[in-house]
Amino acid sequence: MNAPIVHGGGITAAAALHGGRPEDWLDLSTGISPFPADLPDIAPRAWHRLPDAHLIDDARRAARGYYRSGEILPLPVPGTQSVIQLLPRLLDQNRRVAIAGPTYGEYERAFRSAGCDVDRIDGLDAVRDDHALVVIVNPNNPDGRIYAPDRLIGLGRRMAGQGGLLVVDEAFGDMVPESSVVPAVADHPNLIVLRSFGKFFGLAGLRLGFVVAARPILDTLEQALGPWAVSGPALSIAASLLRSDTSAIGAAITQRRDALIAVLEGSGLRICGGTALFQLVEDEVAGALHAHLCAHHILVRKFDYAAHWLRFGVTADSDGDNRLAKALQSFDR
Repeated sequence: MNAPIVHGGGITAAAALHGGRPEDWLDLSTGISPFPADLPDIAPRAWHRLPDAHLIDDARRAARGYYRSGEILPLPVPGTQSVIQLLPRLLDQNRRVAIAGPTYGEYERAFRSAGCDVDRIDGLDAVRDDHALVVIVNPNNPDGRIYAPDRLIGLGRRMAGQGGLLVVDEAFGDMVPESSVVPAVADHPNLIVLRSFGKFFGLAGLRLGFVVAARPILDTLEQALGPWAVSGPALSIAASLLRSDTSAIGAAITQRRDALIAVLEGSGLRICGGTALFQLVEDEVAGALHAHLCAHHILVRKFDYAAHWLRFGVTADSDGDNRLAKALQSFDR
């Protein structure tokens, strides 16, 4: 389990194996919005200087308003992946961890690499009294499962009663703000919420995320990350976009999700889950279909732990829809 995990987005490797220029491939293997947000003006000093405290504070205040974290100022981090690597530091040695899955594999890898015992659980009811930390991805990647906030808050109370922590990863939560537990963090100091910035805003290259948690936890993570963990330009962009009207972004993503569903269902594929940014398909010949799409220079996400699954990200426009539909319809079962 400690071997590197193959994620989506490997266009360079796919092109090397199947031919074509990487820029000519249709990459549907990630859950990133195909609409990069328009970048705001960035002051030259943000590029010239190390990140000043006022830039950090401004981004944190903007994140507080966007994520509705109340009195808590979310901590900007260089991508939530950086925090996943640090989570084991919040535990005493030889403590058990539960991860609701199948889900994003880096959680299990990080905890096992740190020597923790990890249990894969299939739902909240499987959490045991000896679990010191529980990870829930909500909405889940890759099946889109969503737990209602009251259920998660109830689990958080239970974990607090046994001296444990609850980590809720809301990387795909921007499109379902009603499902977020961020507003509850101020009243639950054992609750840690991770939020991705790049997925919804289509700016994954910024490597930016936010953590919402009680001050002692944020202090521990901030110290572990070290000074200047997030660049000045990234902080400036976040402060501006998190205060902007994001309704057009949400509407565009919804339209693209609906178009993707129409293409997949029109091609006879069975959708078994998903979010606004991806759809999960279950098919007994998923491996052959993946290879077929690669031959047409279309990359989707396959899973080593579920050979019958493929995850399709949303396309950017009708041209992408048509290209995907044509490739799917030419697949010979």
